[in-house]
Amino acid sequence: MKELKELTRANIWNLAPYSCARNEYNGRNASVFLDANENPYNAPYNRYPDPLQLEVKKLLAKVKRVPEECIFLGNGSDEAIDLMYRCFTEPRIDNVVAIDPTYGMYKVCADINDVEYRSVSLDTDGFSLNADRLLSACDRNTKVIWLCSPNNPTANALDHEEMVKILTHFEGIVVVDEAYSDFSSQPLFRHELAKYSNIVVLNTMSKAWACAGIRMGMAFASKEIIDLMNKVKYPYNINVLAQREALDILKDPYEIDKWVRTILLERSRVIDAIKLLPLCRKVYPTDANFILVEVDDAQKTYDYLVSKGIIVRNRNKVHLCQDCLRITIGTKTENQELLAALRTM
Repeated sequence: MKELKELTRANIWNLAPYSCARNEYNGRNASVFLDANENPYNAPYNRYPDPLQLEVKKLLAKVKRVPEECIFLGNGSDEAIDLMYRCFTEPRIDNVVAIDPTYGMYKVCADINDVEYRSVSLDTDGFSLNADRLLSACDRNTKVIWLCSPNNPTANALDHEEMVKILTHFEGIVVVDEAYSDFSSQPLFRHELAKYSNIVVLNTMSKAWACAGIRMGMAFASKEIIDLMNKVKYPYNINVLAQREALDILKDPYEIDKWVRTILLERSRVIDAIKLLPLCRKVYPTDANFILVEVDDAQKTYDYLVSKGIIVRNRNKVHLCQDCLRITIGTKTENQELLAALRTM
């Protein structure tokens, strides 16, 4: 990997970050706070939240087995995605490389930041990753490579050795999005931060932790990269309510394990049932909490399910996903409604 300073935008490397009141004083002994121009009434919501979410990170570090100083918390993983562009890419000069198909926000953030986005197709045989093909799309202005594993919308985990090849041969930042990793048995790259200085691993409270509504994403990386991200983020990016809910749910990881096991059992049941339907051409292998299903007519099937009050995702226009629906695994009752509707189509 190149030196981090060489990869970072010069204005970001030299940035003097905004110093908010809670950055300047973060002790625990004070009882009178007259430093932040807050209204003294309506406690506790009158006070600004911890800008670095230290209590949440302390608990999260134990659950995720990652050092506290190697954790960034954002307003959804999308904030961390956007920060990769703002920290490491020069608009109209640099580029990023990503697999295709994959999560759409990587490209949206590239377009917002005016950065060239290079798509490299996964293999048509099982959506597999070809590291050499991805690396050949890079040049001296490629700053970031995007890998999502398990991938969205294809649901498969990317080959671990191919990902390692990219990490060891690419001199820029490699972002590995592990949003769906709790549903997979693949090795976790967040446990290999010390091995790869150029890796940023994304994760989220939205999937296995069932907290999509609080909008809390996370990034795991070296302390040096996390420090850069903290320089650029908004001062109070995670609100008080989100931090409190995160603390509550992180105290009971065994309940989340139970949810994951239930979803995996339901996933197997739904796959077996859908494979028997006349409209089903193929159910692709999955390592996530959703399945990608190829049907006879994706638009017709989607419209029919909408008429029954059942919403899935039509991925028909996505590269390599013609006539495919992405179906999230719900509760047993929800899954049964889906299957019943499909059987009567």
